Amino acid sequence: MKRLVLLTVFLLAACCMVVTAQKQQKVTIAGVVLDADNNPIPNAIIMIDGVNTSSKTDTKGNYKVKTRADAQRIGVFTFGSGIREEDIKGRTNIDIRFSTISAAANTGDEIPRSDQGVNTGYSVSKRKDMTTEISAIDATEKRYSSYRSVAELIEREVAGVKVTNSGFIIQDSKNLQGSIPALLILDGVYVESFSAISPRMVKSVEVLKGTSAAIYGSRGYGGAIIVTTRVSNDN
Repeated sequence: MKRLVLLTVFLLAACCMVVTAQKQQKVTIAGVVLDADNNPIPNAIIMIDGVNTSSKTDTKGNYKVKTRADAQRIGVFTFGSGIREEDIKGRTNIDIRFSTISAAANTGDEIPRSDQGVNTGYSVSKRKDMTTEISAIDATEKRYSSYRSVAELIEREVAGVKVTNSGFIIQDSKNLQGSIPALLILDGVYVESFSAISPRMVKSVEVLKGTSAAIYGSRGYGGAIIVTTRVSNDN
């Protein structure tokens, strides 16, 4: 009987070791990133499960990245075209093509107001081209000036955002240590809070949720809130 128990324990341990080894095993995924006209997109950042990697596309749009065998999604962040993600599903060759053309802020071109330009902190893209969830507020509307603070404005106007003692919490983002506050950016500068400005000074607010904030690396794990004031926009 003891031998049977020992054999069972041994087999279970062996199975656990096999599963652990499979999870730790690395695979290489390669492919090409193209725009809507099948032109290669260089310097696009490759993401795995919403996290930036050190891999970027070359001048021909080709990329190669090593990742865990159990990784679920691969994403691409491009300056101007936004973010696109796909399920890996065991594939090792994945070509990623953007189905629509976005205006790139890098060229200095502005997106018409009717196209609802979205500021991601690095560039401006058309909202319809963004595949991840982003909430935007045009704070120039008079009704927003009635709020007592920028924090109150964001909490009441953007679904899924709560203001706590630790900061802005987007979609209840948390890890084993607790809630993870969002990264705050004011006129392109990282800040601890928005208490120094009043709602009347705000031109726009962009709330990046989920993988849309992955462009900030680990700092954007809890999302990001980008506030642009009217003063900075007039300069």
